[in-house]
Amino acid sequence: MAELFHINTPLLESISISKLVGTPTYLKMENSQPSGSFKIRGIGHLCQQLATNSRGIVCSSGGNAGVAAAYVARRMSLPATIVVPASSPQNVVQRLRDHGASVRIVGEVWDDADAEAVRLSLSEGLTYVPPFDHPLLWKGHSSVMVEVAAALGPTAKPGAVIVSVGGGGLLCGVVQGLQNVGWMDVPVIAMETVGADCFNAAVKAGRLVTLENISSEAKCLGAKTVCRQALEYSQSGEVTIISEVVSDQQALQAVLTFLDEERVLVELACGAALAAVYSGLVKQLQDEGRLPVPLGPLVVVVCGGGSINLEQLINLKHKLQGS
Repeated sequence: MAELFHINTPLLESISISKLVGTPTYLKMENSQPSGSFKIRGIGHLCQQLATNSRGIVCSSGGNAGVAAAYVARRMSLPATIVVPASSPQNVVQRLRDHGASVRIVGEVWDDADAEAVRLSLSEGLTYVPPFDHPLLWKGHSSVMVEVAAALGPTAKPGAVIVSVGGGGLLCGVVQGLQNVGWMDVPVIAMETVGADCFNAAVKAGRLVTLENISSEAKCLGAKTVCRQALEYSQSGEVTIISEVVSDQQALQAVLTFLDEERVLVELACGAALAAVYSGLVKQLQDEGRLPVPLGPLVVVVCGGGSINLEQLINLKHKLQGS
């Protein structure tokens, strides 16, 4: 059997969140992956399928995908080139270099970096590793729900699964994972921040929408266009996907509350998912009849914390809260 690069992460019950929302709430701790985020699931699977005889890999990233690709490449003894936009935190760039990757900084947003990564893959004969838009990635990410099902046991089923959405790779993986375990009647709450809400814009328009720019501070959610498969899942009727958007301030408050209550620091992109419970959104959806009352156990995918440190958290507080 091929070596797995990801680990089976803990599924932890949060007593404080359970009390807040009135239903048992479980945290799927993807921040504890070796690369710091869920991205290693899909990227590890894709590289095993496509890069075993490669001259090297190239990946575009706002942070977490690049770290996952660099980690996997190092484990596979492959050269890695990671192309990041200028908005990427310096600590992420350093982590990439610590894994032995060559880092190129191109453009202001992920889309700029991605265009350069595609160019490099063609000009230098490298294996292109997309950060979110590929069936092999989604298949790798689907393992997260298989683990949740195994941890909850055969008699339990979530009332809903909450995920953050950037380019849509995790969302697609979660839907495929729900298919794999026979939970297609479990709704998915897809969370984004204002200014990085390409999925919500697409859902509302009924077609793919390219944002003019990324104005959210949640740079790891910073794809201007969601992957087509995510939109198709939302339109298919096979699974209920509830698309919601919170402010950067709400996401930050969720990060701060999570740090206080669970003693874990996660990035703003992950705060979008946590804001669904901390901001009262779950109860609002119940009041609107979009989620049932009573609600079965909630599962929140804590997608990652590799792109933040204490200094950045303080800077975000100053910028978004003025304190």
